[in-house]
Amino acid sequence: MSRIAYVNGRYLPHRHASVHIEDRSIQFADAVYEVIAARGGRLVDADMHLARLHRSLAALEIAAPMSDAALGTVMREVIRRNGVVEGFLYLQVSRGAAPRDFAFPRHAKPGLVMTARRHRGPAARLIEEGVGVITLPDIRWARPDIKSVSLLPNALGKQQAKAAGAFEAWQVDRDGNVTEGTSSNAWIVTSEGDLVTRQADAGILNGVTRLGVIGLLRREGLRLVERPFSVAEAKAAREAFLTSTTNFVLPVVSIDGTPVGNGHPGSITRRLRQAYEAYVAAQAGAP
Repeated sequence: MSRIAYVNGRYLPHRHASVHIEDRSIQFADAVYEVIAARGGRLVDADMHLARLHRSLAALEIAAPMSDAALGTVMREVIRRNGVVEGFLYLQVSRGAAPRDFAFPRHAKPGLVMTARRHRGPAARLIEEGVGVITLPDIRWARPDIKSVSLLPNALGKQQAKAAGAFEAWQVDRDGNVTEGTSSNAWIVTSEGDLVTRQADAGILNGVTRLGVIGLLRREGLRLVERPFSVAEAKAAREAFLTSTTNFVLPVVSIDGTPVGNGHPGSITRRLRQAYEAYVAAQAGAP
């Protein structure tokens, strides 16, 4: 099946999908995006993603391209046309196309593009054995809470991780505290069993999977603490893990080459992954 993209009101073969050369997403990164998981052909936590999309749009003063009802219809149609049972949908809204000028154009129409791709999540080996992360300075702009397409610092960090043989890079602020990964939220489990993740302020993106996990903690009888944590505290933690739309809950077993805990996925992390997978399966309508 050939892939189909949605571009400003048209469903097009992926290879023919394009936007105007003066779309502000290209020249100014003047756009926001969402990545939404699909399971059983259904979108996971679509309402939370749309709420975050609206927050990002409002912060950049970009108008919504259509109503949520219409947006939901297009999202489901893109999933259907691409035959995605398990995978994800990428959605991007730009300020639109206009002659190049830094100031906002007065009459530009917001641009909307979507693609969908099949994806089975992380390899079983990564879930069973865990992954390594490196730490590096957080060089992003001061508003990573806005899900902007300005992702060059993230890409640089991800490339550094790859070159180091790591799965992800955890970014560190000027105070020596972990903010988040290049495409994930960062978590640790203390020796007391507290689950610690940075509070959702302007310094991080409030991940939808992060929110889903937080919603499960009380049911699982686990204690959440939202605060900064240092690299040293993370390396000395009992367990560590990351959360993201494409990886769900993934154990982190080393940081900068230092084993976390016993160097293997911990029991709390395994338990949370199972709970989150059940949460996703329920949305997909699985028995």
